[in-house]
Formats: sequence, C-alpha cells, structure tokens
Amino acid sequence: MKKLSGLLFFFLISHLSFAQGISKADLKLLQQKEDSLRAFSVQIIQGRNADDRFNADSSFTRMLVRALKTKNAFHYPFESLQTISIQYSPDSVFRIFTWQLVINENIIRQHGAIQMKTYDGSLKLYPLIDKSDVTSNVTDTIGNNYGWIGAIYYKIILKKSSNQNFYTLIGFDENNIRSSRKIIEVLNFLNEEPTFGGRYFSYEEDSVFKTSQSRYIMEYKKEAGPRLTYDKDLDMIIVEHLISESNEPKKKWTLIGDGDYEGFKWKAGKWVHVEKIFNLVTPDGEAPVPNPIRDPSGIIDENKLKNTEPAKPKGKGND
Repeated sequence: MKKLSGLLFFFLISHLSFAQGISKADLKLLQQKEDSLRAFSVQIIQGRNADDRFNADSSFTRMLVRALKTKNAFHYPFESLQTISIQYSPDSVFRIFTWQLVINENIIRQHGAIQMKTYDGSLKLYPLIDKSDVTSNVTDTIGNNYGWIGAIYYKIILKKSSNQNFYTLIGFDENNIRSSRKIIEVLNFLNEEPTFGGRYFSYEEDSVFKTSQSRYIMEYKKEAGPRLTYDKDLDMIIVEHLISESNEPKKKWTLIGDGDYEGFKWKAGKWVHVEKIFNLVTPDGEAPVPNPIRDPSGIIDENKLKNTEPAKPKGKGND
C-alpha cells in the first residue's frame, strides 16, 4: 500500500511538472540535482567551521544556477531544501531564493537570487549580493540586486499603485550574537531591473512627526521573537511594539515585544504607519521569552519567523 501511494504521489508530481512544460528527462535531472543541493544546503548551516560552510555555499550556488538553467525550472519547487527559503510572488512573476551563511558569531551574511518567469522557459536570474555590512544607513538606502540589504524572506505582499506593481518583502536576519532583525522591504522592477527601497514607509499620520524611510527594520534581543507579519483580514502589516528590558531603548539587544501592536496600511503607493492597532494585555506569568528559531539540528523553522499560523507548502503563487 505504501509503495502504491508513493507511485501515485510521483505520478501526480510528474503530471504537474509536465503541465508546466518540464519534460520527463528534465524532471529526472532536476530531482537528481535537488538531492545534491539538499546535502550542500544542510552543510551550509551545519558545517563544523567557516571553511566547510564556505565550500558548501559555493558548491550549492554553482549547482543551483546549473539546475535553474533547465528549461521551465521555474516551476520546479525544490521542496526538500528546508534550509533555503523559496518564495513566489503572488502573481507568479518571480520567485526569490534566500539563505544565510554564518561566518562567525558576529558576521552572518545572506545570499540569494531572484528568478524571473520567462515565456520560453529560459533562465533569467538576478543574484542578490548582501552589502548590509558596508552600508552606513540601511533604513535610507536604495539599491539594486548588487547593493542588497540581506534577509531570509518569508512573505511577499503584492500591492499596486499607478498601474505599477510593488512587492513588499518581509524577512529575517540573525544579525549578530546579541540581536536579530526583521525587515520590511519594497521591491519593484524599473526597466526590468530589481530596485530595493524607496520612500515607501511614511509616518505622516503619527502624533509625532518622523521622516519617511526606505525600509522598516525591527531589531531586538536575540531570539526574543516579536511578531511581524501580514494580516490578510486587516490588510495590514502587523508589528509588535518593543520595549527595553533594562530601560535602555537605544540598546537594541535589550528590546523585546510587549504585546502592544502598531502597523502599516498601504495608501496611495506607500505604507503609512498606524500607531496603535489593538492592545493585547499579556497575562501574568506569560511575559515574552526567547523563542529559538532553529531546531536541534540547526534547521530554521519558518513558522517561528512568521510567529503566526502554520506555513503553507511552498509552491507557485502561494500567498
């Protein structure tokens, strides 16, 4: 019975792939490459030292590019790559691969690529080069894929303004030994080239004036796990308010969520800040505590990045 179920599952996957234009031979090739990619992707995280992780990352990157050159590979989900985030845009125009490389406990660099959907199934790929460690003001920087502020993306929101598509990316960055970050980033394509950032985060409705920003960055105590996600029902990005455990708010590594919520609402082509959405009182004995994002084997749990409902399976157009 198990064997029959396995054959049925393979048939369904194969049928889906053929429907998307992947030939039987190419499907077999992609499955073989995925097996090798999976081993390298785990080694990027679990390598004993920096050299092992560097070598695994280099091998993974080269092999991934070769795999993506396979005709219609855009439709192949690479579902077994559990340490790699693969997010499709809601309109299935592109997908983003992101992952991280730990160089040492204070230097963590993100890697990634944007793969565009093409009519002929050929590869159109934009590498993402993390420049956050040499960018002086990450909240106000506008750049292309070679000046990327790295993050592991776990959500893409599609918004429109003046007949133009804007893709809002929500991501996670382990940052350093003391603090982690969650990032809201707007991506659009100008002359078919990716552009990250812009004055898309406005505080014009706040009681206290604050200049607009090119991206929103929430930095907080390591693994404290404050919530940052998109709420479909409210059609808003929900951000948990942070307070300092030691009454030192300028020290980002002391900040934790306090159960109060602010957010952003899309209006006239920008995310407008809302000072307070609703207030959830934290019961006694249930104050925020560290919430590790990795399981004992070192694999990132995307559900904890979202800090919301269980993740849907990766796939084309999931939102």
